Amino acid sequence: MSELLVSGGTPLEGELTVHGAKNSVLPILAACLLTREQVTIHNCPRLTDVAAALEILEHLGCTAQWDDGALTLDPSAADGGEIPEQLMRSMRSSIIFLGPVLARSGAVRLTYPGGCELGPRPIDLHLAAMRSLGAHVAAGTEGLLCEGRLTGCDIHLSIPSVGATENAMLAAMGAEGTTYISNAAREPEIVDLERFLNCLGGRVRGAGSSVISVEGMRPLSGGHYTIMGDRIVAATLLAAGAAAGGSVRLKGVDWRHVATVSAVLMEAGCGVYSDGQGVTLHRDPARPLRGVSTIRTAPYPGFPTDAQAPVMAALAAGQGTTMFVENMFDSRYRHVSELARMGADITVEGRVALVRGVRRLHGARVEATDLRGGGALAVAALGAEGETVITGVHHIDRGYAGLEDMVRRLGGTMKRREDTDEAKGA
Repeated sequence: MSELLVSGGTPLEGELTVHGAKNSVLPILAACLLTREQVTIHNCPRLTDVAAALEILEHLGCTAQWDDGALTLDPSAADGGEIPEQLMRSMRSSIIFLGPVLARSGAVRLTYPGGCELGPRPIDLHLAAMRSLGAHVAAGTEGLLCEGRLTGCDIHLSIPSVGATENAMLAAMGAEGTTYISNAAREPEIVDLERFLNCLGGRVRGAGSSVISVEGMRPLSGGHYTIMGDRIVAATLLAAGAAAGGSVRLKGVDWRHVATVSAVLMEAGCGVYSDGQGVTLHRDPARPLRGVSTIRTAPYPGFPTDAQAPVMAALAAGQGTTMFVENMFDSRYRHVSELARMGADITVEGRVALVRGVRRLHGARVEATDLRGGGALAVAALGAEGETVITGVHHIDRGYAGLEDMVRRLGGTMKRREDTDEAKGA
């Protein structure tokens, strides 16, 4: 297993282009099952979650080939209808294959997904959408079977679930007639999925609003598509710039997608600017961050739950107090105990975390237990005094492609080494 060694206390300076969005590329990879022609995806990040998705696609009969940052898929023979347990458990968002496999094959058999332990993430909404479209769903302790001819309908989601919205969109592509999805999620990744489907000849409208329409049974062609920049990677790097000080410029990301994070960091004392080509953050290292008004996570366009941990890590060192209210997931404060090892003063009660800023964090040996918590530890380490060792790096690799390389390009010190007994001092 790998670990990251971080020497903190050095201001970050530099510019980089943010890689493609994990939360966008995964449903788009699944959507490739809706065509039988070759698709090339540009700006595709080399993440372990992407590798897991490709394993599922290859099991179903797809072939895949990398060429630098582009991934070419040939789904012409992808007629499999069953995904085994070990592949479903390899990533938390594997349920996204439910809709497109059902649309293509008329039946799909799979087990329940795995991934980070962030508390319950029920798939009830996904299954309800399939039932609305006309599928018969048999769910049991061993897994589930969905089958049947799909017909366009009205789907109302009880909550604006991103995954359920995406699955409903993809399944509806194989339904006869038009489907309307109301109370749909409005995240930018939903818009990216719509653009991808339409790029291949689909007719999807309304993504980014609360009602999405999908015209089913339209034959999709092959083509080329470029994935949007990852707004959560951008938020993490902005938080790192806030923690360490300096000037960080990020290209390849829409400033509107990080507006709520930028607003919080500006309130904390950073300068954040956009020129239409990217986002720049500046913080004078001699001026400590300030506590801000209560931060409440919410569906887009609210403050993203995935940015909660990295921003908390930045605000842990500074002046004043900040309250976080996590409205999206249970068990999303697992990073707090690790930040405490670095000197953070954070109290958690239920969904509320109270962060009392300290003068400076210090290096320590800490463990990433989930993806965004790992990003938070990297942020804290870059702003801390001394050296930090981060273990559990496989969680970080799920969503940050070469985090150490990104940090080095911004002038920070972060390197990867294999976790050995000697490294631990055993």
